[in-house]
Amino acid sequence: MSPRLHAVLDGPVDAPVLVLGSSLGTTSEMWRPQVGPLSERFRVVRYDHLGHGGSAGPTGRTTIDILGTELLRLLDDLALPRVSYAGLSLGGMVGMWLAAHAPDRVDRLALLCTAARLGPERAWRDRAGTVREGGVEAVAEAVLSRWFTPDFAAAHPAVVAGYRGMLTSTPAAGYAACCEAIAAMDLRADLPGIVAPTLVVAGADDPATPVEQAREIARLVPAARLAVVDRAAHLANVERPEPVTRLLLEHFEPTRVDAAGTGSGQERVDG
Repeated sequence: MSPRLHAVLDGPVDAPVLVLGSSLGTTSEMWRPQVGPLSERFRVVRYDHLGHGGSAGPTGRTTIDILGTELLRLLDDLALPRVSYAGLSLGGMVGMWLAAHAPDRVDRLALLCTAARLGPERAWRDRAGTVREGGVEAVAEAVLSRWFTPDFAAAHPAVVAGYRGMLTSTPAAGYAACCEAIAAMDLRADLPGIVAPTLVVAGADDPATPVEQAREIARLVPAARLAVVDRAAHLANVERPEPVTRLLLEHFEPTRVDAAGTGSGQERVDG
């Protein structure tokens, strides 16, 4: 296994492989709501980004290219020549890079609550500076307000507290370095070159990566399918685990026949 990226493997060793990439400020545990159902059908590989969870910290400037290259190294170390991939937020950004730059390594792709370009650049660099100075705790409340809708936060305080702990335990250097990677990122020119069948999922109430960002990805990736999950903010897989899990299972099922499309359609999901 890569000495730099920490990964957790679940499911049958001979099943098709599905790699899960998490968001900025979370670990592989972000995917806990999906692990059970997905690992019944897939060999699930959940990994932590550089500077997050059990992975090594950044050694210098971090970019999406570097995060993607580290993921490729992990896949090589695990002897996984071709995988399916689902990523949320930062994980989705890495997924777009992977599918565009190593298309032979990606079978199917799902991009959740993410963006190909997420400005303004100055805001991300300012956030990095705030975290380097005051730790992730300094931005925790603002981040949590984007992760969950107010109704969900009020109804599930223990869940929110758990994810707050995950967020604030992220090393400041790792969080800040990934903020700077997002600041410099623009993957829009890469998207037309993605050949993997792609599902794009948006949270209808996501203030961090609004539906318009998902719609842009679906428009630029050939024949991508867009699904908008109602009553979900940024961590849609946590807030609405049932519909998100169902979408993933439908998309990654090996026997599923892809419907033709141009990426302009939109499916609304509320159940």
